[in-house]
Amino acid sequence: MRTTISLLFSLRKPKNYKVGEMPIYLRITVDGQRSELAVSRKCDPARWDAASGRATGSKADSRTLNAFLDDIQFKIFELHRKMSEADDILTVETLKNRFVGKEEKARTLLAVFEDHNQKMKSLVGQEFKKSTLQRYETCLMHTKDFMQWQYNISDIPITKVNFAFLNDFEYYLRSVRKCGNNSAIKYIKNLGKIVRICLGNGWLTVDPYLNYKPKQKAVHREVLTKEELQRLNKKRFSIERLKTVRDMFVFCCYTGLSYVDVHKLKRSELVKGIDGDLWIYTRRHKTDTFSRIPILPVALSIIRNYEDHPQCAVNNTLLPVMSNQKMNAYLKEIADLCKIKKPLTFHIARHTFATTVTLNNGVPIESVSKMMGHTSIKTTQIYAKVMDHKISSDMQQLQKKLSVI
Repeated sequence: MRTTISLLFSLRKPKNYKVGEMPIYLRITVDGQRSELAVSRKCDPARWDAASGRATGSKADSRTLNAFLDDIQFKIFELHRKMSEADDILTVETLKNRFVGKEEKARTLLAVFEDHNQKMKSLVGQEFKKSTLQRYETCLMHTKDFMQWQYNISDIPITKVNFAFLNDFEYYLRSVRKCGNNSAIKYIKNLGKIVRICLGNGWLTVDPYLNYKPKQKAVHREVLTKEELQRLNKKRFSIERLKTVRDMFVFCCYTGLSYVDVHKLKRSELVKGIDGDLWIYTRRHKTDTFSRIPILPVALSIIRNYEDHPQCAVNNTLLPVMSNQKMNAYLKEIADLCKIKKPLTFHIARHTFATTVTLNNGVPIESVSKMMGHTSIKTTQIYAKVMDHKISSDMQQLQKKLSVI
């Protein structure tokens, strides 16, 4: 990166100065930023030329002093040239520190990344979720493997992280690691946080993300139709575990709770709402935001069915929710028995609540967003999609209105 530099030697009057020599200081200016340092020499003001920043006269002591100052000037300009060629961080402070031998150890990408993850680890349960830490740990692993694959090195100076580095890293994630588009972009964004830490501390002067514009692709989110949901709800199961899993799934279809939120749902979180009916008042695990959800009749009947369940009594939970892995495995059996062709997973219940149960029945998206505990309505729009039957119903209403005009 090209920088401008200027040097000026000058005399500085010390405190309580009356007569005699004054100490000489050097002012270094890099891109308009200044810093000064003493050069361990003195000169009589009567023998000093302020314009040239040198001693006057042809005596030996003047010539020796000027040669000393010339040598300092040459060394600093030479340092500036070398730092520019090496693409080092070049500020007035880094140049000054390099000259006086106080050069700070060069920051490296993995050192900063590992420090970030270590600090995040100590804050898990307070500011961060364990899943967030795991995502950054995975990104760190991919970054290490990428640098070994691309450059055959174990670490890299943070100043070498540039636009080309990001493009190569993205290519590596897609080709070698076989990551999908959105997964690759998420890892690039995780790395972006480490880059922002370096920018904020002044260890990196140019943002490599400035012209890097990756785009996530819209993901098709499966939901159950009204008919599929009814078929699932009415199905009789002779196996108790399948019945329980079906009930937990249907409960979330009518409340919008995610697996982790229904798993931790306490009996105390079932309260009487503003309308006198029962509501769920809970805090979302993922975003730590409040969700207030009125209990629909289907969900209420499921709660009543499990009031005396031993697991609920022991854990003080509202429902007997088993592990997510088991739930998803049993949902595959349930889908086969109910002749549902979609790959059924527990999170589809949350999508179904947003789409089939609420939005397609006229519930405003603002209300849906609040019940789902989203921090932004844009998130709700990702979950939501309008079914064909809703479009048909809306257009029929429009036709009726147009017919009377």
